[in-house]
Amino acid sequence: MGQGIKVGDTVAITATVRKRVTEDRVSVLIPSYSQPHSIVNTTPNISSGQKIELTGEVLRVDEDTVTIGGKGLGITVNRSAVRVITSHVPPKRAKAT
Repeated sequence: MGQGIKVGDTVAITATVRKRVTEDRVSVLIPSYSQPHSIVNTTPNISSGQKIELTGEVLRVDEDTVTIGGKGLGITVNRSAVRVITSHVPPKRAKAT
């Protein structure tokens, strides 16, 4: 699942909603992340136990872990907890003549 991940890739994590904290924030459980995490979610019909997908960009890759950043994220999780949505392709350089 988490093979071939590199810096710049867009990845997704499936999180489980724990509870609504305020009217615009919910607490979620993220696989392999040992702490509860709060995210902005203004959806009125969200319930405890519901699965939601969080997306972000890979900032760092270690042997077994991946650090993901983006809107409302900034977490380090196991590689097996993420899946690649789009792979980063670096821009091509123009050839000097």
